[in-house]
Amino acid sequence: MTNDIPCGSRIYAPENSTRTRSPGSERESPGQLTTTVYYTTVDAAWRPDTVWRYRLGSGESSERVYHEADDRFWLAVGRTRSNAYLLIAAGSSITSEVRYAHAADPTAQFSVVLPRRDGVEYSVEHAVIAGQDRFLILHNDGAVNFTLVEAPVEDPARQRTLIAHRDDVRLDAVDALAGHLVVSYRREALPRVQLWPIGPDGNYGEPEEISFDSELMSAGLGPNPNWDSPKLRVGAGSFVTPVRIYDIDLVTGERTLLKEQPVLGGYRREDYVERRDWAYGDDGTRIPVSIVHRADIEFPAPALIYGYGAYEICEDPRFSIARLSLLDRGMVFVVAHVRGGGEMGRLWYENGKLLDKKNTFTDFIAVARHLVDTGLTSQQQLVALGGSAGGLLMGAVANMAPDLFAGILAQVPFVDPLTTILDPSLPLTVTEWDEWGNPLNDSDVYAYVKSYSPYENVTAQKYPAILAMTSLNDTRVYYVEPAKWVAALRHAKTDGNSVLLKTQMHAGHGGISGRYERWKETAFQYGWLLATADSDRYGGGQGNDLDGAAPA
Repeated sequence: MTNDIPCGSRIYAPENSTRTRSPGSERESPGQLTTTVYYTTVDAAWRPDTVWRYRLGSGESSERVYHEADDRFWLAVGRTRSNAYLLIAAGSSITSEVRYAHAADPTAQFSVVLPRRDGVEYSVEHAVIAGQDRFLILHNDGAVNFTLVEAPVEDPARQRTLIAHRDDVRLDAVDALAGHLVVSYRREALPRVQLWPIGPDGNYGEPEEISFDSELMSAGLGPNPNWDSPKLRVGAGSFVTPVRIYDIDLVTGERTLLKEQPVLGGYRREDYVERRDWAYGDDGTRIPVSIVHRADIEFPAPALIYGYGAYEICEDPRFSIARLSLLDRGMVFVVAHVRGGGEMGRLWYENGKLLDKKNTFTDFIAVARHLVDTGLTSQQQLVALGGSAGGLLMGAVANMAPDLFAGILAQVPFVDPLTTILDPSLPLTVTEWDEWGNPLNDSDVYAYVKSYSPYENVTAQKYPAILAMTSLNDTRVYYVEPAKWVAALRHAKTDGNSVLLKTQMHAGHGGISGRYERWKETAFQYGWLLATADSDRYGGGQGNDLDGAAPA
């Protein structure tokens, strides 16, 4: 529901929709007040499937602009930074299609930029080159790590390549300003940003990467809503560098530090060490490993290894105040950038999904063994952490290499994937088939998922201590998955290590709400991790009487 504030009336979504998902409003033209509202509604599976248009003050009902019939595709609506065009983006996990219309026309008809083709993804940005409207199209058609082209708005198929495909660089995004392009990309498992000036004659100048003073600095764009802004806002941070916000003068290149994340308690960056290491998978693949610890630590030390490895999500270096609690207690924090994520490009993702999903698990095990073999930690001091799809990873490695870990913490873990993706009535199942495969139609997929599903592969063997966290109101990974997994582990295991299940009764997939309640939850988890990895100092984590108190 939307309120029309000047006249006090209420505008309701159409009766055949469920509820408004992501409202968006557009300018009629630069400088004018908004008189048209575009918004999406969702279907019974909470998929944004329809875009509507409402003319404020018209007294008319909302007009349906576009409906997406394919259950795999989700819709979003917005405008270009220039305010010149409206865009409706339809996307599945592997395919996309964009429609555009002139923002100045409140009755505009939308046209397709490029017709959808299975497996081809693209995004669209508007730029003005030598006074001419151009679409900047980032696509993966014949370019697995994406390529950037420009094309006339009136003929998007007539393209000119601006940035060719590279095997070692993954293009993530392009943003257009009045006189510059900003390209976001990945190289060597780190996000980077490049400035590319546009001359008045339409020629592009020399691109320049925005560099920082740390090997593991993650850089990305901040909010830059203004088309003709003389400055670019960027953010940067690392495991030991609190988040910094800069403005960069687009003419002089001068960098102004606007803000740095405050850290209390006398934090000094030089007291900590961050570094990049590389492990080798079973097939010889180099796996990036990020490591952070106090500079005065002695090895082998208690270590926490974290992994995710799904949906092309990148686990980039970032600062965490809470994590200092672990580091200052002598623990090493490690991120295993396993296949299934996107850190090393699109093929890194492709080689960790569908019928190659087991690479995610074997990569994680390889990194864990590397940490032990190099003397950073020992098997008795190593604990693992992962959530959601990373919880699937936790369940898989618990079955495959239980002797490698002292403990495993699985947050809202996706540990019964076969049952879930066999049920298309669940909110995410149909869209998830592009990630895991469709076992309803493919017997090979059924057999493969069953062969690694944590629940299906619990066996009579010794397991490390396990803490599973779930939420009663989680609609992404239902609480029954970790509950039945824990029950199976307790029934089958042959050791005396504890297997604990903690269920939040008033939380969802993202965990409990409220700042202080989240701190308490983090303290509970950190207490268990420390007690399990360093039982001589923080013993008690394996007892069934763990009450959630933070360690002293």
